[in-house]
Amino acid sequence: MTMQNDLLLRVLSGEKTERPPVWVMRQAGRILPEYRAVRSRLSGFKELVETPELACEVTLQPVDLLGVDAAILFSDILVVPEAMGLPYELIEKVGPRFPETIGSAADLARLHPVEPEEHLRYVMDAMRMTRQALDGRVPLIGFAGAPWTIFCYMVEGGGSKEWSRARRMLRSEPVLAEELLDRITEATIAYLNAQVKAGAQVLQLFDSWAGALDSTLFERYSLPRLRRICEAVDGAPLIVFAKGAGWQLERLAALPCAALGIDWHTPIAEARRRAPGHVLQGNLDPSVLYGSEAEVREATQRMLSDFGRGGHVANLGHGVYPDIDPDRVRAFIDEVKRSGVEG
Repeated sequence: MTMQNDLLLRVLSGEKTERPPVWVMRQAGRILPEYRAVRSRLSGFKELVETPELACEVTLQPVDLLGVDAAILFSDILVVPEAMGLPYELIEKVGPRFPETIGSAADLARLHPVEPEEHLRYVMDAMRMTRQALDGRVPLIGFAGAPWTIFCYMVEGGGSKEWSRARRMLRSEPVLAEELLDRITEATIAYLNAQVKAGAQVLQLFDSWAGALDSTLFERYSLPRLRRICEAVDGAPLIVFAKGAGWQLERLAALPCAALGIDWHTPIAEARRRAPGHVLQGNLDPSVLYGSEAEVREATQRMLSDFGRGGHVANLGHGVYPDIDPDRVRAFIDEVKRSGVEG
């Protein structure tokens, strides 16, 4: 199948392009009224995730309605712990909750290895369906949560500001923590490789809570698992996004991945200096999109200028907020596209 828009694939392979490709984290979701219309017919978020036809439909919406240069499959990072044997709930306006958590060797013993075509068949079916429906218009991105981030939810049982229970386990029960992290790592490798077989052309690893770790804990518990995944996943370029860990960029830049996502806290010049030669993704502050259209366009131009030509995937520094006007997102995307015409 010939790709009609292969900008993302070309940039991730190190090629110079006429402009940066642009997509938006959480683009398939609540900012779009069309998404909310689909969601309103369902019992909950998980029904949408677990229904391949609907997951495909909302994955395609931002391609059709926003004009992004890539689709990212509509799913959730917490499908992996559920596939391992730890079910989760998603409570409206509260967030994810695990009725049971991992706090002992006995809890760990209840988990099992992940067979993606068995335990995550709905994701694989959605991936196949979406790849076919895209018909080469833009690349399809698959994703997973990084081991430390998934560990946080499995130990805490839900969201947290400090992740103190998870960090306590690293320090008080390191053997148990290492075993759980290794099991998550193996499940994630199997899951990402299965996504590639099902049609993913790019992958992103979300380490959303990397910033909760100090340097010692990050180097011992997180970085080796990120490296293991980068080395074991094959067939598609991998983007590693470790939110809040810009101060670890030298270590992250040593990973064998295609690109590094950077958040809006990390100055672009500093990112270029600390990860020389690396393709970087990001990093507009999502809150900029609350501003006027002129302000959005001006901030986007500054970001593009700071990154310079080549080696850049335009994106936000984190996911788009659900109450942002889609027209502001369109302005951001359009301004990136104009950079190619005017450049």
